[in-house]
Amino acid sequence: MLAINWLLCFLLSSNLFKTINLSLPYIFSLKLLYTLKKNTHTQKMTFTEKDEALVKESWDIMKLNIPEYSLRFFTIILEIAPAAKDMFSFLRDSEEIPHNNPKLKAHAVKTCESAIQLREKGEVVVGETTLKYLGAIHLKNGVADPHFEVVKQALLRTVEEATGDKWSEELKCAWSIAYDELAAAIKAEMKEEAA
Repeated sequence: MLAINWLLCFLLSSNLFKTINLSLPYIFSLKLLYTLKKNTHTQKMTFTEKDEALVKESWDIMKLNIPEYSLRFFTIILEIAPAAKDMFSFLRDSEEIPHNNPKLKAHAVKTCESAIQLREKGEVVVGETTLKYLGAIHLKNGVADPHFEVVKQALLRTVEEATGDKWSEELKCAWSIAYDELAAAIKAEMKEEAA
């Protein structure tokens, strides 16, 4: 079973997976990736009005200190996958995450706000040109499915830290669904752009 998991992950993104295995295997192991992929393929969750309210409420908490949480978000990404640094133009040329980088803050805000802009029925509400741009830029930077999983884990950990005792499985599920729908929309645009 472990060999099958490894082969699946290697085919999806060998460079990222090597980085993950070398950096923090106990946090983001092959077994965890297999479980994440298995769960996303076997369970279709619906983003409800209650989920939307939970996400918006927790986002309001995070917006109170966006510089800290945007920095934390990217720090977690790089803890999980240090090689991801080269995928972000605003991080490539520095040895550490710059605390006062306006592009980093803007990117974190855009990522989080895009994840919570959902229509009543759970469809992502991102302007067509913006969604096309997101697909194009993610394709250009070589983003693959495992990269989306790294960002999802970083987002969930950041929201957990920001919300403190308000964090719950229900809130985690709401953010997971919101992020998964945003990621699916970006992936669809990436496929269209590649065609």
